[in-house]
Amino acid sequence: MKKRITVSREGKPCYDIIFEKDFSHLAGELETLGFAERKLCIVTDSHVEPLYAAQVMEALEKGGMQAELFSFPAGEENKNLDTVRTLYTFLIERHFGRKDCLLALGGGVVGDLTGFAAATYLRGIDFIQIPTTLLAQVDSSIGGKTGVDFDGYKNMVGAFHMPRLVYMNLNTLATLEARQFYSGFAEAMKSALIANSKYYEWLVANMYEICDRDPDVLAELVHESCEIKRKIVENDPEEKGERALLNLGHTIGHAIEKAKDFSLTHGECVALGCVAAAFISWKKELLSMEEYYEIRDMFVPFNLPISVDELDPQRILMLTKSDKKMENGRIRFVLLQKIGKAVLDLSVTDEQILAAVDEINFTEEDEHE
Repeated sequence: MKKRITVSREGKPCYDIIFEKDFSHLAGELETLGFAERKLCIVTDSHVEPLYAAQVMEALEKGGMQAELFSFPAGEENKNLDTVRTLYTFLIERHFGRKDCLLALGGGVVGDLTGFAAATYLRGIDFIQIPTTLLAQVDSSIGGKTGVDFDGYKNMVGAFHMPRLVYMNLNTLATLEARQFYSGFAEAMKSALIANSKYYEWLVANMYEICDRDPDVLAELVHESCEIKRKIVENDPEEKGERALLNLGHTIGHAIEKAKDFSLTHGECVALGCVAAAFISWKKELLSMEEYYEIRDMFVPFNLPISVDELDPQRILMLTKSDKKMENGRIRFVLLQKIGKAVLDLSVTDEQILAAVDEINFTEEDEHE
């Protein structure tokens, strides 16, 4: 396994993804990029700060660098413009300029919010991704999609802004709480479903090692997921075509997230959305029945839901209409032709969406049957 993947844009190197087991090489990487004399601000949340902020500060200090620390309350509900406003004020009061840099230390919420702040502060400053969750390492830290939620609508305000570096300390996965760990796995499974059947088979074959968090197996999992995303992002950096395939499970998944007031994790909702998308794929005769049930059931050993209590199908349908992926009034849906091959489809009907929501909807009537 390589310790470095280079992501290119328009044929030229754009940034590196670094795979390490601690933070000891971070200062050296920043120095190589020319950040030694720049002001740095670590942006993190109240959950990650006590775990890793001091370690990162110490690693930077050993390299002769100093950093400010900005921490905000953890949780999806704080991924909003109010938090960004507070961060802007923090940066202005400390005289951060256009050549300075933000370091996003945390999971997807921290990375998305920090990247958006970097994209918009002084019309754009540099930022570094230091993802500490499985979900951020396999998915959200790569590709330059940044953003915040607006009135509960997921990532409705955002910008494409590429990081200068993605630095992964894979040992942070050891401290991740179980629910968040499996939430991140949903994005790894999604990557396999859309682009690599051999990787899907590898995930299944290494099920027990993944659940036991075997370090070597997790390193391979993160690396392969990053390779899949790298290839897709390089081909379509601003999601005008192929990159939309990475949204498998996200249209219905985001709707469930909002309908459930973010009581489910993002990965849990992606898993439910993938099941729904696979169901629609089966009903549209893209997948066989056997393939649908295999895809559905493979989320179960990884502690991910394949049904959810008391969904209102009409509300879910309405929320999908507010999705960013609408095109000429139709939802740009990601469906599966087979395990390892996804396609974009503009022909999914309201009735098919409602049927898929019914498929994953667990009601009191189901319990009594």
